[in-house]
Amino acid sequence: MALEIKNLTKQYNKHKTGLSNYSITIDRGILGLLGPNGAGKSTLMKIIATISKPTTGTLFLDGEDIVKNPDNIRKILGYLPQDFGVYPNLNAYEFLEYIAALKGVGGPDLRKRIDMLLDGVNLTADAKRPIGTYSGGMKQRIGIAQALLNDPKVLIFDEPTVGLDPEERVRFRQLISDLANDCIIILSSHIVSDIEAIADEVAIMQNGTLLEKGTQPDIVKLVEGKVFETILDSQQLNDLKARHLVIDTSRQKDQTRARYITRDHQPEAGSIAVNATLEDAYLFLTHTKA
Repeated sequence: MALEIKNLTKQYNKHKTGLSNYSITIDRGILGLLGPNGAGKSTLMKIIATISKPTTGTLFLDGEDIVKNPDNIRKILGYLPQDFGVYPNLNAYEFLEYIAALKGVGGPDLRKRIDMLLDGVNLTADAKRPIGTYSGGMKQRIGIAQALLNDPKVLIFDEPTVGLDPEERVRFRQLISDLANDCIIILSSHIVSDIEAIADEVAIMQNGTLLEKGTQPDIVKLVEGKVFETILDSQQLNDLKARHLVIDTSRQKDQTRARYITRDHQPEAGSIAVNATLEDAYLFLTHTKA
């Protein structure tokens, strides 16, 4: 299974472009989408989910045009949008049964599947409470469950870990990892550690364009040998920011430890080289390549 996207453009008006000549091939497994606000991640996901149509460009799922024939993907699609809404007066069982009816999912095993999903998102104990009484994180978890109802082969999650505590984020990552061998999973997040923990490949976006796509080691390789740490005072820190991309700082009494990426491979005197991370590569690309 593969999703092929070629020369995709989404023009909202003459002043606003969501995507610009965007091309990417997405294979089975987990693709992590990284990019700042306004990068085009949600626009891309809505087009793949057939909620929005591109201005120009093509999308093919296993050779089938899903712009012309959206039902080819809708019947195997699970989608959690960033602005997911619920019916507050329904409890979790009622809500998931309603969503199942909308998706055409039924049969004698439906209740068993709902029980399994509620257990997977840790909502079994609260399943009979009205969803309107749920916390933001609990509502997000019911959104994850509804996306999985129809045993989808294409899964799209737009910022799925927003509102989840660290333990719930780990549970979500484990749940998604178990599905990765059989599905195309597209996961957008501004939390780099979530992408780092589970993504087979990473696509970094900015201003509606694709900056880089590859495995995590391939992406990290772009900044290998460019990441350093040094300890300095406040005036030196200002000078460092003028010459290099400072990506993190931490106070140490009256001094500051700074992690930075050098653009010309010439580190400051007294700096030590450190191992590059996905976050380093992401910040480097979004600050220097677009």
